[in-house]
Amino acid sequence: MTGQEIVFAGFGGQGILSMGKFLAFAGMEAGLNVSWLPSYGPEMRGGTANCSVILTENTIGSPVVTTPTTLVVMNRPSLDKFEPALVENGLLILDSDLVNRSPVRQDIEPVGIPAQSIAERLGNKKVANMVLLGALIKMTQVVPVETLLHAIQRHGKQQFYELNESAIVHGCDFSF
Repeated sequence: MTGQEIVFAGFGGQGILSMGKFLAFAGMEAGLNVSWLPSYGPEMRGGTANCSVILTENTIGSPVVTTPTTLVVMNRPSLDKFEPALVENGLLILDSDLVNRSPVRQDIEPVGIPAQSIAERLGNKKVANMVLLGALIKMTQVVPVETLLHAIQRHGKQQFYELNESAIVHGCDFSF
């Protein structure tokens, strides 16, 4: 494994930082070197939020991700901001319910997932982030899904575990 440098981005309140945090915990449980670097505007809920996660067997020199191998976006401003930085042949996972334009670049792998719709069918739109995280795990294989679920169980709120688990499984099962 060469590793993944991932940027998660969207509005505050969408669970952007939680996606990164849970993935970082899963990476630690998988024995990888990990960094998690959150960034958010002063507005918090409703403002912009993003975080960088690095998962690798190698030494991490800096937690800053300038050219992500994978980009997960939950709004159009995040696509506008981060699409140019994605590496050639990089993976772009976007919530197709919220991002109202197609990627401009032709040298990346875009995957649109109707995460809001899936989450709504599960009973709570707030787990759209977990749907996207499940898709990321399935597509990158950066950590086993069982490891991610264990990390969420250990580090998340127990009353939300079953819903988060269901959202991740639906994200993994989405037909790409």
